[in-house]
Amino acid sequence: MKKPPEDPHLPLFNSGEAGVPPSRPTALPPSPTALSVTQLVSALRRVVEEASGTLWIKGEIAGMKAYGSGHWYFSLRDPDSAIKCVMWKSNTAKVGTAPVDGTEVYALVTPTVWADKGELKAAVQVMLPTAGIGVQQLSREKVRAALEKDGLLDPSRKRQLPAYPRAIAVVTSTDGAALRDIIIVTRKRWSSVRLVIVGATVQGDGAARDLCRALKVVNRLPGIDLCIIGRGGGSREDLHAFDDEKVCRAVAALTMPVVSAVGHETDASLTDLVADLRAATPSAAAERAVPDRADCLRHVASLSSRLAHGLRRRTGLVAERLARTGDRIEVAMVRRIREPRASVDRLAGQLEALSPLRVLGRGYSVARLVDGRVARRRADLPEGTEFTLRVSDGDVPSRAG
Repeated sequence: MKKPPEDPHLPLFNSGEAGVPPSRPTALPPSPTALSVTQLVSALRRVVEEASGTLWIKGEIAGMKAYGSGHWYFSLRDPDSAIKCVMWKSNTAKVGTAPVDGTEVYALVTPTVWADKGELKAAVQVMLPTAGIGVQQLSREKVRAALEKDGLLDPSRKRQLPAYPRAIAVVTSTDGAALRDIIIVTRKRWSSVRLVIVGATVQGDGAARDLCRALKVVNRLPGIDLCIIGRGGGSREDLHAFDDEKVCRAVAALTMPVVSAVGHETDASLTDLVADLRAATPSAAAERAVPDRADCLRHVASLSSRLAHGLRRRTGLVAERLARTGDRIEVAMVRRIREPRASVDRLAGQLEALSPLRVLGRGYSVARLVDGRVARRRADLPEGTEFTLRVSDGDVPSRAG
């Protein structure tokens, strides 16, 4: 008979029958049948993480070690079992002081297997003392962890509010004081803005569902630059709708920036954390949403003054440059005129040196006949001929004798 093929996932040693010690192998199996330690730990890690996911557990703190780096290492235990835990600095900062050993807490954990030591550990995301913790707060922390896991609480996703919004959608109760405050403030600060009111129930049964409906309506409205969602304060229980996971995700899905104005300063709602900006009150939200007309006018006046000053300075510089350019042009023109003038004077001197008048000035004269011809010989002046004798200072009428 042929030997059956070896299964690489079978153990290296035979387990034997129940109650019988495993038999010692007669020979080592070939290397492909052996898993590496890393492969085994990785498989265990996948099994643990897929089977458990993120869940709440309850237990007592044991062996708390809070390091200077901000990380905490400890165990959570009950009378029968214990599990090693780690809480990273990003999460310990939300708790504050490290709880002492023996403190009973609720912890939102993700069980895993650490590869370096092959240990089962739980990464703690949220820790709450059991004293005074109700179901609502546990639910809120679970929603917060889910939102944080999806990156909806990441500060890097926050969007800038538009400087000069033209249309703002307001999601709130149409009967509450919050809407009135928003209208008053926006009309006072920036009267040209258009408010689109999308009414919704903000507390009680069905409030979360109604808020989600209103937010979906806002997402379909054209030309909306900003959305304000909120209410006018209330007790912590009254704000439960703004901690609803569906409402938070609807806020995150809006295509325009969102200002949350739940009006509960002592404890931020999850909607506050998801929104692009949190305002303490609806009035504060309106102030952040629109600019102040008076501030804008002062800014325009300041810009006008700076522009006028800049123009005066630039025109002064241009005038100085024109003056310097004029001086240079004048000097150049004088130079260009002086050189031809000297040449003309030199030629005039040469012409004057060759002038017949200069000859006449030395005592010579010229006899010019009536017809204008110059008498060059004695034969040109027969007796009785009239002519003009040209001397240096004029003409003298003459007759040949």
